[in-house]
Amino acid sequence: MNKSQRSSVTWRGVFPAVTVQYRDDTEMSVDVEATGKVISNLIRDGVSGLIINGTVGENTSLTRTEKMEVLEAAVAVAKGKVPVLCGVAEYTTAFAIETAREAARLGADGAMVMPGMVYSAKPHETVHHLRRVASSTDLPIMIYNNPLVYKTDVTPEMLVALADIETVVCFKESSGDTRRFVDLANAVGDRFILFAGLDDVLMESVLVGAVGWVSGMSNAFPTEGETLFRLCRAGRYEEAMPLYRWFMPLLHLDARSDLVQCIKLCEYKLGRGTYLTRAPRLPLQGADKELVDRIIDKAIKDRPSSLPEVGLLSAA
Repeated sequence: MNKSQRSSVTWRGVFPAVTVQYRDDTEMSVDVEATGKVISNLIRDGVSGLIINGTVGENTSLTRTEKMEVLEAAVAVAKGKVPVLCGVAEYTTAFAIETAREAARLGADGAMVMPGMVYSAKPHETVHHLRRVASSTDLPIMIYNNPLVYKTDVTPEMLVALADIETVVCFKESSGDTRRFVDLANAVGDRFILFAGLDDVLMESVLVGAVGWVSGMSNAFPTEGETLFRLCRAGRYEEAMPLYRWFMPLLHLDARSDLVQCIKLCEYKLGRGTYLTRAPRLPLQGADKELVDRIIDKAIKDRPSSLPEVGLLSAA
């Protein structure tokens, strides 16, 4: 990828981190057909892109074969209507390179690359990992930072060190520290496309430069998520604030360590998927389950009956 190709990447809007669906059997086997239906419904409801095999997609709980089966189904369902990005979250740099290359072969439009899993790398090791993976493919790359979950922090300074790699086009920030968008822009201008990665700082992220949102809870409420994002991007904050206030208790669930269980439970209650997750993730229990149930049930009860017009068109 050269500079001209990099400038042609126009990722914008809400990209749900799609959940993977399982059968309720002994192996908790991946239900590719049901996952395809989830993806089709998201596109029908107007999302701008898709993240496949991300954190919410339980990437590290899937085998390499399963990851590629899910990606292949997503590409087939999307049919080029929206960009499909494949998560790359592997234990070694070599495995991450293999995954990125296979994603390209199967027709992904980009890769969302995380630092190496498990090992808490030093900054120069993380930069080396990301550089090697990004240099191994012509796919445009979204660098994903989530230090709260993965314990490895990709700082603005580290991104500056990757600015010479043309395939690195985008940065997804999930630390919750929106100052990083400003620091990065001060350092390298508009070199990177900026994406919000933590649901409950969406408006704040847009205010300081985010043009996209990798969202967890938009799996359950895609139309509300895309509408909220577009209102914020258009500066229509008076219209956005009531929707943001309604959404916020749900968006906070995206910041929990058990966010996958919370998001899938919400999908289940709305008839958009199952609540099944793969061990070690187990269903919510006890007081946790009661609290999340209350939050979801109240949101469904108080769901806005109409939304501001933002030019939302289905891609289906």
